[in-house]
Amino acid sequence: MTYLFRKMFSPVGELTLVASDTGLTAILWENDDPDRVRLGAMIEDGNDAILAAAEQQLRAYFAGTLTTFTVPLDFQGTDFQKSVWAALLTIPFGETRSYGEIARQIGRPSASRAVGAANGRNPISIIAPCHRVIGSNGGLTGFAGGLEAKAFLLGIEGHEARVAEPMLV
Repeated sequence: MTYLFRKMFSPVGELTLVASDTGLTAILWENDDPDRVRLGAMIEDGNDAILAAAEQQLRAYFAGTLTTFTVPLDFQGTDFQKSVWAALLTIPFGETRSYGEIARQIGRPSASRAVGAANGRNPISIIAPCHRVIGSNGGLTGFAGGLEAKAFLLGIEGHEARVAEPMLV
């Protein structure tokens, strides 16, 4: 499959929006690890309706005028990953969940580390709000766009964020 993409500048850096024929497949960060989201061939397309809708909605989100995205999504991943990503979509604007809460929500209460790994491979950051998943202590933990971007996104949503304290062993 060949994907279409377009780039957009945002308050969290340059984003690459990627779409299939049926929906948005990825939002890639400027310095994204190429192994985090594995896609096939991509062709730049400035006129694709899905990409245009995604960019328009992201701009409205960054401006503080959009709280719910409606662009169609096309997740590519394992069944477990898709269950985690579907759970992300249920976290309301301005709220957060812990990895453990997501694990319990998907019926895998002992899988919080696996949830963390799936969350880290979320291909559609921001729209599938992995930035709303925080550590059990309430602090920020890993994020593909960096912790500053995660804090910025939570700030847009009115959530005061802090970086997680390192655990003492």
